[in-house]
Amino acid sequence: MEEKKKDSIYELDGTVPLKKALPLGIQHILAMFLGNVSPLIIVCGMLEMSGVLKMTLIQNAMFVAGIATLFQLYPFWKIGSGLPIVMGTSSGFIGTAKAIGAAFGYGALMGASFIGGIFEMVMGYFIKPLRKLFPPVVTSLVIISIGLSLLPVGINYFGGGNGAADFGSTNHLLVGTFVIIVILIAKQFKGAINNASILIGIVAGYILAIILGMVDFTQVSSASWFALPAFMPVAFEFNSQAIIAMGIMFIATTVETIGDVSGVANGGLNREATDKELQGGVMADGLGSILGAIFGVLPNTSFSQNVGLVAVTKVVNRFVIMTGAVFLILCGFCPKLSALFSVMPQSVLGGAAVIMFAMILVSGIQSLTREPLDERNGLIVALAIGLGVGIGNVPAVLAQLPSWVGNIFAQNGIIMTFVIATVLNLILPKKKSEEE
Repeated sequence: MEEKKKDSIYELDGTVPLKKALPLGIQHILAMFLGNVSPLIIVCGMLEMSGVLKMTLIQNAMFVAGIATLFQLYPFWKIGSGLPIVMGTSSGFIGTAKAIGAAFGYGALMGASFIGGIFEMVMGYFIKPLRKLFPPVVTSLVIISIGLSLLPVGINYFGGGNGAADFGSTNHLLVGTFVIIVILIAKQFKGAINNASILIGIVAGYILAIILGMVDFTQVSSASWFALPAFMPVAFEFNSQAIIAMGIMFIATTVETIGDVSGVANGGLNREATDKELQGGVMADGLGSILGAIFGVLPNTSFSQNVGLVAVTKVVNRFVIMTGAVFLILCGFCPKLSALFSVMPQSVLGGAAVIMFAMILVSGIQSLTREPLDERNGLIVALAIGLGVGIGNVPAVLAQLPSWVGNIFAQNGIIMTFVIATVLNLILPKKKSEEE
């Protein structure tokens, strides 16, 4: 009986045969692969960055995600949860990254991400006393505001993306719609097809775009098969306004990681996460984001879709997830693979992005509905969403205030929503039953 446990994919530790572990590990990577590279594709498109740099950053994103996943799986010192958590480039930073990149440049964004990663590691070290500051009502509102802020981004890509001369053309709308239809069909199946539905939709949409003559493969043919990930492809710049904005976002992503670590422990191991696991998980997030900045990519965080995959499959063996992480690292040494993503028409990604970003909103709503929406929580929700999302959509309302206020709070609703929800949660009196 003991031997079976050691060889079980449903046990955290123990040796699993490679032929059994590899397909399950790659399944985890398929569930997050597009989500890992799409934030960079979107931000590079928004900032109209060169195709060569875009290709380099996509390659680096795969490499960094694999390394950051190993940090989580196999802790050292206090860094790493030791749980089957897959890491990747966070889509939650897209709105803030766009605002910082447009205002101060990509170097300032990387400098702020580097400092933010250090800040998150410090928060992780002191996570036990900080947990009380971020109850579910606050974290749910952050997730909702992330989803709301990203919906226009998804629709923009659906139409062809920033700067497209044929934005809104029949071809772009056809490809985006086709991707959505394929994803919906794939979602009706169970197992691997369901888990890889986003990737299947993207591949199908890409093929349709090729048939319609929308793809130029010149950059792919000229890309090499093997190259080392580029170290420091963008020089750091340190801007105080960018650092403050990213610092607030790192608080939000810390809260999200706490939820993901708890979700893996509950869904995969049927127990609560320990303080040590929460501390290690958040600190690994921070270290992954520091590494990401060094390699020019957006902050890394735990991937919620993989938390859901663990809950569904109950596959928690660390060796299984490690094989997927190694596969991801190897992908980071293949520029030709990066080029394939780089030349993909933005409407292909747009069809998937609409679903992915809307599902972030749905997950926030689901989390919020698990909380009692009494008068107190109702006020927090109303003001945080009303002011946060409202000002994010009408940033001109802060135009008469000092420029730093607008640069931090007016570019998207996420930061404003988070600040308002946190402050109100601290100052509004609770019922006696809640305090107990």
